[in-house]
Amino acid sequence: MTISPPGSQRGLRELNARRVLDAVAARGPLSQAEVARVTRLSPATVSNIVRELVRGRELTVTDGVSGGRRARLLTADGGGSPVVGIDFGREHLRLAVGDRGRRVRAERAVPLTLGHRPADSLALALDLLPGLFDDAGIAAGEVRAVGMGLPGPIAAGTRSVGPGTILPEWVGVDAGALVAARLGVPVLVDNDANLGALAEITWGPAIGARDLAYLKISTGIGCGLVMGGRVYRGAAGTAGEIGHCTIDEDGAVCRCGNRGCLETVASTPVVLRLLSAAYGPDLTIDDVLRMAADGDIGCRRVIEDVGRHLGTAVANLCNILNPPLVVLGGRLVEAGEVLLDPLRDAVRRRAIRSAAESMTIVASTLGARGQVLGALSLALTGISAFET
Repeated sequence: MTISPPGSQRGLRELNARRVLDAVAARGPLSQAEVARVTRLSPATVSNIVRELVRGRELTVTDGVSGGRRARLLTADGGGSPVVGIDFGREHLRLAVGDRGRRVRAERAVPLTLGHRPADSLALALDLLPGLFDDAGIAAGEVRAVGMGLPGPIAAGTRSVGPGTILPEWVGVDAGALVAARLGVPVLVDNDANLGALAEITWGPAIGARDLAYLKISTGIGCGLVMGGRVYRGAAGTAGEIGHCTIDEDGAVCRCGNRGCLETVASTPVVLRLLSAAYGPDLTIDDVLRMAADGDIGCRRVIEDVGRHLGTAVANLCNILNPPLVVLGGRLVEAGEVLLDPLRDAVRRRAIRSAAESMTIVASTLGARGQVLGALSLALTGISAFET
């Protein structure tokens, strides 16, 4: 887009058009009413701008949901402003390149060893990026921002990993600063549950949803909260640490130092520990999921118990926040209804009836890609802030 001299009528139109594009790219999909609210432009001005941007194929109109009602939503269709998403897990690294048009141009996933060191893992990610850029058909200099996900609380006002992460080697590490120094672009860092929530409202079936809770149920248990279309992080950046809510005050000591946290009764390490005595020390979560699907009584029993514990936590969440939608992601969700049936039953038993009846609980359809897609979305949300 060529920018006209500031102060001219054409320059004002182009500035407003850019505001609309940036709003949709950063927070989309949005309805025209939401665009007007975000940009503080009049509905008539937004309507005229949208008409031109759709005609120029910079915005696309799709059917979706806004405020609980069906609506025509706007998404950015331009292929410019490439961004990078990086997702570090306990045993994996995923990278992706996307753009403002919400297109994933290239992806790659590689395994990591348990207890991987930050310097080694960050170096691996940076070494893999040139090949990813080639696959995406872009040059490194075109990248505008990077979004990065880590499985643990990210301290507010910094990009450092706080205590309580399943990657203790990363505590206190400012991974964002290290990547920014190498790539020379802004880097935003958030925990993996928040990125899962962001992915759901940007890429998943919940696209356009304004309020939801996303639970990632894996080695740890995290919760990403979306309120009014934005991820809610809390005063210290630790909102959503549902894995450390007390389920049994006399229970096992958790890695956070408390007793009886949800993670001590409903995470993948717990499942393996409960079953290893009967099934052997080499048992994997893949084995458990496969045997549960085949009807193995022991595996199904343990997963059902996990579902009930999770349902208690979701019921508390339901009573406190009353979200209309809860999306479940992570490895254990692959157990399907073996996990979901007892979870929903526990919610029905423990949540306020009206709150439970107004809430839908579904499994994510994004699978293992959810967090890296959320990292792309995080990078896109930062472009407008970086350019102002």
